[in-house]
Amino acid sequence: MPSTPIRAAIVGGGLGGLSAAIALLRQGIDVTVFEQADQLGEVGAGVFIYPNSLRMLERAGLGPALAGVGAPVGPGSEYYRMDGSVVGQVMTSDSAGTTGMYGMHRADLLGVFAAEVPSGRVRTGHRCVGFEQNADQATVHFANGARFSADLVIAADGIHSSLQKYVVEPSPPIYSGFRAYRGLLSMADLPGWRPRAHQVWMGEGKHFMVFPVRRGEMVNYVGFVPTKAETIESWSAPGDRDELAAAYAGWDSRVTGLLSKVTSCFWWGLYDRQPLARWSNGRLLLLGDAAHPMLPHLGQGANQAIEDGFALAIFLAGRKASEVPAILPRHQAFRSARTDIVQAEARRNGQRYNSQYESLEQRDHEIAHAAELRAWFYDYDVGKSALELTA
Repeated sequence: MPSTPIRAAIVGGGLGGLSAAIALLRQGIDVTVFEQADQLGEVGAGVFIYPNSLRMLERAGLGPALAGVGAPVGPGSEYYRMDGSVVGQVMTSDSAGTTGMYGMHRADLLGVFAAEVPSGRVRTGHRCVGFEQNADQATVHFANGARFSADLVIAADGIHSSLQKYVVEPSPPIYSGFRAYRGLLSMADLPGWRPRAHQVWMGEGKHFMVFPVRRGEMVNYVGFVPTKAETIESWSAPGDRDELAAAYAGWDSRVTGLLSKVTSCFWWGLYDRQPLARWSNGRLLLLGDAAHPMLPHLGQGANQAIEDGFALAIFLAGRKASEVPAILPRHQAFRSARTDIVQAEARRNGQRYNSQYESLEQRDHEIAHAAELRAWFYDYDVGKSALELTA
């Protein structure tokens, strides 16, 4: 271990930023997280923690805390056509059956992560407005007048990253042509609902999914609907409940019955990017959505950000500050080989879910035999792979 640990600044206190902080701290790296909001927080939306990230979080000691707030997903998880006829089973663990998955309320997951970062290492009310670096250090500038210098700056500030322009030429995110309506319902309001099931209904040009969160006390629903006009990318923009219900009129009674319970919802526009040519410049690294935003149709966005952070921690373990600029491109080469595929497969899976196929039989065949693709995601051990590369 170097006598002076690497000093890292993480811009962004969301799931990617805080999980990276946990991974780096476990490797003895000096970490400070900067969040633009006045307090850490996430909106009421669901997120999956899949086996590929769960095994890393459990290895880091977060297993009991995640089990305390997550909803295990398993029996009864199925894909359906819009009329409710079964297409196939949803894979809900790795191939060995040793690591499962949770449906999580994003705020609960963020709370677990925040509790693992020592007091004083997260500074809220810091909106990044500038960046500079020289051979020896990088400095971040904030709207409140503060500056912070470090050996490494990690941009974990999302698809609209303020730091991305210091790595690549700015380009607008790509609108998918879809908006997602989302919301939460109490499980108590849905008598007879399968308590541990991830269920996906697929119809012409749209799909609908439901999964449990918050220890199974609530369900998270999401309806993916095509639009002619771009919808803003906001987790908290109010949606039209009647428009949502109308979009799924005539679908399986489980869908229409659930939607009859909805009194309000939110919507957000779905965007991604083509893979970036570079993720780093000197001592600055893009992480998570700042590097590889992806559509939600595989649920891997947060999971890939978590993989990014744990891989980076292994690449930096025991290294000197002077080595950082040479390590960051190696991290990209290692991670982008995987994230490029995940980005592309997320788009393809959206086409499957939205029935954008000439033959639904072909779509159904691919969905029913999705285990090989899912196993590629779920069986992957980013820590083991990174250690083998750095050994």
